[in-house]
Amino acid sequence: MKGRTLLMIPGPVESEPEVMAALADPATSHVAPAFIEIFGRALERLRTVFSCPDGQPFVVAGSGTLAMDLLAANLTEPGTRALVVNTGYFGDRFGDMLARYGAEVTHLRAPVGGAPTPAEVDAALSLRRYNLLTITHVDTSTGVRADVQGIAAIARRHDVLCLVDGVCSVGGEALDMAAWGVDAALTASQKALAVPPGLALAVAGPRALAAFSARKTPVASYYSDWSLWLPVMQAYEARKPAYFGTPAVNLVHALEVSLAQIVAEGMAARVTRHRRLSDALKGGIGALGLNQVPLRPELAATTLTAVYYPDGVNASFLPKVAAAGVILAGGLHKEIRDRYFRIGHMGTVRPADILATLGALETGLAAAGYRFDHGASVSAAQAALVG
Repeated sequence: MKGRTLLMIPGPVESEPEVMAALADPATSHVAPAFIEIFGRALERLRTVFSCPDGQPFVVAGSGTLAMDLLAANLTEPGTRALVVNTGYFGDRFGDMLARYGAEVTHLRAPVGGAPTPAEVDAALSLRRYNLLTITHVDTSTGVRADVQGIAAIARRHDVLCLVDGVCSVGGEALDMAAWGVDAALTASQKALAVPPGLALAVAGPRALAAFSARKTPVASYYSDWSLWLPVMQAYEARKPAYFGTPAVNLVHALEVSLAQIVAEGMAARVTRHRRLSDALKGGIGALGLNQVPLRPELAATTLTAVYYPDGVNASFLPKVAAAGVILAGGLHKEIRDRYFRIGHMGTVRPADILATLGALETGLAAAGYRFDHGASVSAAQAALVG
């Protein structure tokens, strides 16, 4: 469409036409046979996307914050000891949420752009007994990817539940709940799953469900209570009608279409595609002489890139990039909010989008007075994509 602006932020992301068409279908009853079939297929496909064949999926109308609440409310009660492996803004949020439900929360932090190592997590878990730990797989505020596989193995060795915030990772980064020993994970519809905002998604593994069943106090959140949602999820998967709260029928239909596309692409192929595009984009950023927020390349997420402004440039250059046809996001982390910007590249993103983004970025930087070798970023990305 002429005049279209490319959305390259860390969510919401753009969706495939088939997904948007499903969203635009006439609304239907939440107990209509056709919708029950759609919902049942979506639940089944979530197990594939999360790599958790024996897990219980939840699909609830709400945001990614609600998805966090679905884990925090049901796996926390007064006296729970929680370790937050903190890499930024959303580690802080998870900690605040756990504390609201009575948990004794300890934060294991790293410098901005860093991430606690499995060895540091092991040391923290050796100092005192914890019931659970949380990890933000990709913190959207820093572009840092945590070592979920390594940390989950440490948690399992200490018999601590491992909860993963995968809002900015699931569907774009490798995550194998079953093989890695992740006990519960969450995401939201509007990130790498490439569905419009409005669905909170979670999968609880057997150990998380057992911990929920063994809790001594009622769940403090009514809307998030698994005991109210479990019968609904189980019924839809068994292709039977059920009711607790009215599901977002059009969004669930859109989710089912997107999950079908993801499963058809294959999780390994999808992760590889995201990594290839990320490497190309980051190569272009490096060719412009720009520095990223993650302290080391291995900490950088494949779903987004967080970039420091060069000297003499600030957030006022972002509208210039938008005028060139691409929307980017400003900073979020409170310690560096005014010093960096973020580029999202997940879900439906293709090579042409990466090249267009770098071209618009160069246009914005030139308009802001930054001196660089024009065309360098696009050439570097193109070389990575064809290499």
